Amino acid sequence: MTLTGTLDTRTDEDRVAFVFTVENEGNEAEQLSFRDSCTADFAVLDGDDERWRWSQGRMFTQALQSEELAPGETVTYEGEWEQPDAGTHTVVATLEATNHDCEARTEVSV
Repeated sequence: MTLTGTLDTRTDEDRVAFVFTVENEGNEAEQLSFRDSCTADFAVLDGDDERWRWSQGRMFTQALQSEELAPGETVTYEGEWEQPDAGTHTVVATLEATNHDCEARTEVSV
């Protein structure tokens, strides 16, 4: 697998912003295929319990789409958790491509 992910967070008073960066570390272009307009998702975990998921309750355009990632190129996906629960949580960002797996994790304290 030539895709690697990193996840950065920024905590404000009433929200946590997520930036998920996916990089093609390979020597060939990678085609990312998506079944709808949800290209990445973010989940907040407290231990094994899921506290919040960015895509929960959202509607996405039902159209196939693709994106090419050249060698060394990165693409970023952003999400936001409004009114976060206090505490320390694990955040998991997942690429929603049908043909590639890529995720990144980090801890966030609110």
